[in-house]
Amino acid sequence: MTELPGTRSLWLDTAPAPDRTGTPLPREVDVAVLGGGIAGLTTAYRLGRAGRSVLVLEAARVAAGVSGHTTAKISTQHGLKYATLTKSKGAEAAATYAYTQTAALDWIAAASAELGIDCGFTRADSFVYTTRPGTVENLEREAEAAAEAGLPATFVTDVDLDVPSLGAVKFTGQAHFHPRRWLLGLAEQIERAGGTIVEGVRAEGVDELGGTRVRTTAGEVRAGEVVVATHYPMLDRGLFFARLDPVRDLVVAGPVEGNRRVDGMYLDADTHHSVRGYLNDGVPYAVAGGEHYRVGDSVDVESRYERLASWASDHAGVHRVTHRWSAHDLSTVDSVPYVGRYHPASRHLWVATGFGQWGMTGGTAAGLLLADLLTGKENPSASLYDPNRFGLRSAIKTVENNATVAKFLVGDHVSALRKPAPLDELAPGEAKVTREGGELIAAYRDPGGELHAVGAHCTHLGCLVAFNNAEKTWDCPCHGSRFALDGSVIQGPAVHALPKKRER
Repeated sequence: MTELPGTRSLWLDTAPAPDRTGTPLPREVDVAVLGGGIAGLTTAYRLGRAGRSVLVLEAARVAAGVSGHTTAKISTQHGLKYATLTKSKGAEAAATYAYTQTAALDWIAAASAELGIDCGFTRADSFVYTTRPGTVENLEREAEAAAEAGLPATFVTDVDLDVPSLGAVKFTGQAHFHPRRWLLGLAEQIERAGGTIVEGVRAEGVDELGGTRVRTTAGEVRAGEVVVATHYPMLDRGLFFARLDPVRDLVVAGPVEGNRRVDGMYLDADTHHSVRGYLNDGVPYAVAGGEHYRVGDSVDVESRYERLASWASDHAGVHRVTHRWSAHDLSTVDSVPYVGRYHPASRHLWVATGFGQWGMTGGTAAGLLLADLLTGKENPSASLYDPNRFGLRSAIKTVENNATVAKFLVGDHVSALRKPAPLDELAPGEAKVTREGGELIAAYRDPGGELHAVGAHCTHLGCLVAFNNAEKTWDCPCHGSRFALDGSVIQGPAVHALPKKRER
C-alpha cells in the first residue's frame, strides 16, 4: 500500500454544491428544520410538498456532515438486527421496523426516478457473512427472523468476495447510491417548492415558551414547529446525551485491481468490516468501512486507517486508496432510532437521531415519519420510534453508557493533571492535553511549527477532549462533540467553540 491520502470524502469530492451561506434568514416559518442531512432534508421536502413553509438551517454545508461521510448503503439489512429485535421487543416490532426501512428504500427509488435526481441509485444484494464457526448459528437465526419480519432474507453458504466465508445472510433487492447527489437534488426540490435553505448559521437554542423560537448565530426565527435533525440533538432537555453512544467508523475508497466490479454489499458479522462497489467516472471502485472506535477514545486513528486499507486490498482488491474519511454514528440504548416528540411535554419540538450505522434508510424513514406526525397523519410505527420510550433494558444500558462517560470525565482529568507538559516542548506534529498554570489546554504543533492551543474542556458538559491524529481534530469521548484546531465546532452536541488560548 502507498501512503494514504488526506481525509476527504469521495462523495464530497465528486459532487460540487451551490453556496447558500449568504441566504437571508426568514423571520417566521411554519417549520424550522435544524440540520441539512438526510433526515432533515427528507422531512423538509415532504413538508414542503404538503404546503408548509419550511426553513432548513445548516451550521456547515448541506450534505457535508454525517450524510456526506457514509458508505451509502440503502439497505434494510442492518447487521444482525432482526433476531435481536424479535427477542427484545417481539416479532411485531421487528416486522414494523422492517416495514419502515423497506418503505424508506422504496421511497428513495421512486422519488429519485420521479424527480430525475441522478444519484447513481443501483440495486444490489446485501450479505452479512462470517468466517468463524461459532457465528454461523447466529446468522441462521438472523435469516429466519428477518424472513419472518417480511424481508427477502435467506441463509447462504457462499459470498462473491475474497473471504473464507462459512455462511451468510443474504438480502436481495437492496441498493446503494451517491448520497450527496441525492441530497443536493432534494435540497433543490425544497427550494423549488418555496422552502429556504441557509448554510453557515448555527442554531444555539430553542425557546418553547410563548411560541417556538430558534436562536441562531444570525438572529432569531419564529416557527410553528421545530425539527432537530442535527445528528446529535443540540438541546439537552431531552437528555439524549445520556441515551446515545457515539462511535466513529473509518472508510477508505479506491479503484479495484483489474477493474473487477464489486457488485454486492458485504459486512463481516464479527470484525464489522464492510465493502460495496461504486462506479467513479466509469472506473470500478470499492468503498470499505470498519475499524470503529468510541469518539474521543485515545486510539491511534492513523493505524486504524492503515489496517482498513490493508483489509480493502486483501479482500476487495483496492490497489490504491484515493479517498478516506470517517463516519459518525450514534446508537440508542435499544438499537431503535429516536423519532418523534423531543420530550414528553413538547408540542412543537421534534427530534430524529440514533440511526447507528444505517442512516440512509434510517434517516429517510425518520423524515417520512416526522412528516406524517407534523401533518396529523396516523403512522403505526410512531410508538416503536417514540423518543420517550424507556424500559428496564434501556435503563440498564443507560447506566452502562454513563459509567463509561464518568470514566472519561474523571480519568482523563487525573491523567492530564498528573503529567503536565510545557507547550514549548511540543514537537512538530505532536498534540497534548496538558496543564499550564491553573488551566487545562489542548495543544497541537503543526508540521510547520505553529502552535494551536485551545481550552481542553468540551463546551457541552466539560469533559476533556482528545486528539484525532488522522483528521487533526479535538474529539470529546463523553458525548461525541468534535472541534477543529481553532476550537470551532465540527459536530455537536456542543454549540460553542473551545476558547482559543494565547499562542506561545
